[in-house]
Amino acid sequence: MLTFNSRTALVTGAGRGIGKAIAETLARHGVTVICVSKSADSCGAAAAAITETGGKAKAMAVDVADGAAIAKAAEALLGEFPTIDILVNNAGITRDGLLFRMSDADWNDVISTNLTSCFHWTKALARPMTRARWGRIVNITSVSGIMGNAGQANYSAAKAGMIGLTKTLAREFASRSVTVNAVAPGFIKTDMTTDFVNNPEIAGKILEAVPLKRFGEAADVANLCAYLCSEEAGYVTGQVFAVDGGMAM
Repeated sequence: MLTFNSRTALVTGAGRGIGKAIAETLARHGVTVICVSKSADSCGAAAAAITETGGKAKAMAVDVADGAAIAKAAEALLGEFPTIDILVNNAGITRDGLLFRMSDADWNDVISTNLTSCFHWTKALARPMTRARWGRIVNITSVSGIMGNAGQANYSAAKAGMIGLTKTLAREFASRSVTVNAVAPGFIKTDMTTDFVNNPEIAGKILEAVPLKRFGEAADVANLCAYLCSEEAGYVTGQVFAVDGGMAM
């Protein structure tokens, strides 16, 4: 069992997929989880599912692409909780397309949601962590940010930016015992990947590049994230962990 000592976590993009799995996994370890998503319905359902099984959770609808909305939400939370001990920046969108066909809006929306949101949430919530001399920040990046991926200039740039942000913040916060790490999922079975996971031809081509020859599960990412958020991971910081079946090695 991992040790958490009655911590409070905020997970963005917790309404579905990997974020929901992370929220549920942390809750099973006794962490109070604030489930954030743009949709009140999705984060509300995620929080309700946790409380129905005996966990502690709160839903908060926030557009993570809106820095002012994040600041307002963080102020409210820090009025309710002494600190948010754990921050998992997971929210993300895709707006795929080749560079010459990519609009400014598609570029800006992905950068704002996937990367700039990490800046805003961390800036808003990390100071109390540093004062308490304990904190865990995990940024959910992607193997696309390590390897690149045709048709995803915006997404790959945002995810690569998260890796750079992770390494810099790990250095900035280390003296205060706040760790910052990144998890880079590969092809994980979620709502976002249903179209190609369920297409035998596309799936077959993808799995040719995956040494383990299978798609990952959201739990594969959530379990690693839980470890990085625990007491046991106190000497791990500034690292990027690929959960990709060996694809990026």
